[in-house]
Amino acid sequence: MVMPVRIFTASCQFPRKRLLTCCATLAVACASACACAGVANAAAPASAAQATPAPASTARQIALDKDDIAGVVTSAKGTEAGVWVIAETTSLARRYAKIVVTDEQGRYLVPALPQGTYKLWVRGYGLADSVPVQSTPGQRVNLTAVTAPDASTAARVYPAAYWYAMVRLPQAEEIGQLHGGLDEYLMWIKNMGCIGCHQLGNLATRTLEPSLGKFSSSHDAWIRRIQSGQAGRDMVAIAMGQLRGVPLKYLAQWTDRIARGELPASTPRRPAGAERNVVATVQDWASDHSYLHDLSGTDRRHPTVNGYGPLYGSPELSTDEFPIFDPKRIVATTFHAPVRDLNTPSTQDDPVTAPSPYWGEQRIWDSKANAHNPMLDAQGRVWYTARIRAPDNPAFCKHGSDHPSARVFPLERSGRQLAMYDPKSGKYTFVDTCFSTHHLQFAADANDTVWTSGGGPVVGWLDSRKFTATGDAAAAQGWSPFVLDTNGNGRRDRWVEPGQPPDASLDQRIAGSFYAVMPNPADGSVWGSVAFQFPGALIRFDPRTQLSEIYNVPPPGFGVRGADIDTKGVVWVSLGSGHLGEFDRRKCKGPLNGPKATGDHCPEGWTFHRLPGPAMADAPQLSVESSYYTWVDQYDTLGLGANVPIATGNLFDGVHALVKGEFVTLRIPYPLGFYMKGMEGRIDDARAGWKGRGLWVTSGDRTPWLKEGGKGTKPLIVHFQVRPDPLAR
Repeated sequence: MVMPVRIFTASCQFPRKRLLTCCATLAVACASACACAGVANAAAPASAAQATPAPASTARQIALDKDDIAGVVTSAKGTEAGVWVIAETTSLARRYAKIVVTDEQGRYLVPALPQGTYKLWVRGYGLADSVPVQSTPGQRVNLTAVTAPDASTAARVYPAAYWYAMVRLPQAEEIGQLHGGLDEYLMWIKNMGCIGCHQLGNLATRTLEPSLGKFSSSHDAWIRRIQSGQAGRDMVAIAMGQLRGVPLKYLAQWTDRIARGELPASTPRRPAGAERNVVATVQDWASDHSYLHDLSGTDRRHPTVNGYGPLYGSPELSTDEFPIFDPKRIVATTFHAPVRDLNTPSTQDDPVTAPSPYWGEQRIWDSKANAHNPMLDAQGRVWYTARIRAPDNPAFCKHGSDHPSARVFPLERSGRQLAMYDPKSGKYTFVDTCFSTHHLQFAADANDTVWTSGGGPVVGWLDSRKFTATGDAAAAQGWSPFVLDTNGNGRRDRWVEPGQPPDASLDQRIAGSFYAVMPNPADGSVWGSVAFQFPGALIRFDPRTQLSEIYNVPPPGFGVRGADIDTKGVVWVSLGSGHLGEFDRRKCKGPLNGPKATGDHCPEGWTFHRLPGPAMADAPQLSVESSYYTWVDQYDTLGLGANVPIATGNLFDGVHALVKGEFVTLRIPYPLGFYMKGMEGRIDDARAGWKGRGLWVTSGDRTPWLKEGGKGTKPLIVHFQVRPDPLAR
């Protein structure tokens, strides 16, 4: 079915709120859904002063174009290397900030600025924010950095990781119900639970908002905090149910210690090497009470598709006004995503467990489509994992159907399906799938097959060419359960169900479910990450035999979440253990099928790369970083190399790219509290050098008002670009 959609222009006025002591609240121990509570803020510069012309011996030595601003940053200690220069304007109809890093001599160059009046200031480790200076493009302006007067002032701009590392961990007897012990507990308070939705350690989460009320203890305040908003029920279920309230004890102690003046035990290093070559453009996107999960602006198989064109966001639970951002015109619009059936459930029906300190009893989430993930195809059409109807499946999915997949494994319900939006016609087409969907990816095959995750016991796919030619969703789709070839004959036979004793003559069905989905360009297989169980695993599915293989993550790794694959077939995965996991099936020494190939048969295929960041005192061997997802830059869209894996730096306000065995961290220092989920690289113009390529990311915190600026701030879209040196134009 095809529905017309209406386009609306978003209101993008930006009230610049940057208060020094603004605090916030957050419902923390989140599950797959998170709270409608919170606000945050941090250090801020004073009002702007007029620019002072730079001495000829400094800034005039830096070549610049008419749309650049350049200069030198100095403090009482001399030139300041590896600090951020932020240029922000209110001349546009939205927040627009461009951020660069100074070189070894303290020099900076902010390139390619739209015309307008800008405030420039300096932020960095060991500094207090400088007084903003006003300027316009084409000027050379020196900036005076301010050395932090004390450690507390300096720590205000530390990444959240340094604050969250202060949290103490429970004793073994407190978490005896978890078969994975402390590692499983860490998984849930890091990327599988709390930090799966929010950035813990920013100012909002390390303080308690007074408007929560008065309580006899911080522990009681935390119990109230996690009930806030429409996702309070889910957070309570994890924190008080599965984890039996243990996290709240230690989070309360954490905020008490910080309130008494305790500071992080370690300090971050300043950007160095390639980290100084970054240019980050930060802009508002969508409304102040919605959030964004993912975005797409190209076909990842052909990343020159839609060069300089619009990007499309998925607002998940928050709204059915799907955002579009045109980076060339710097314009944000929306279209309303319809649903097919009137009885489609809405998140507006999710009750407020307890009033939010910021939204009260208001149910700010209101979505029927619940779009999680968009992807462009080669024609520039946008495919979404989106709900179109109520959960009950049509007859062709169920027992008694003659559909080939239903005869093998019938499906009664699906919670989210597919939809396709054509920007040229404005039409939104429903694709009814028997399997549920979460993420999607296109295979590099003749059918442009759409592979999906989120199907529970099955992996689902759609022949997109057949569907777009015929409109017949039933004929174009298929699905398969995950079956191990434990009898070793190379065929999918009758199987033993999960939990039943093995039978040497039968195969074994497993209960794993894809979280991420990854078509392998090297051999046509499809991989998925298995999340929300300890320690987590990877599954390989062969579309030709419809057999699967499973590879459990061995110690020290645990907490599998989002993952991606490179062009050689190597899988890269974010782990709650504070690692970027690497799995190369080619390194496996033993048989990959048969009775022993049930998950623990290839530890030699795994390599673990410790993510940047400090460690908790009670887990000194592990980085506190809690990466949500990993994306592989298969075609060098960012400029750091082909097949570079890039992990979300959810406690670092940015991303960690593994380049030749070393991590390059690209951080967004303003606004503080940037938390991302989705990313995608695009080559706008291969002939334009670094200016013609970059990585697009969107903020994914379900409570965007927790970042610097507080309530009224909006979700962000960020463009990372890497130039050959810090002064390149």
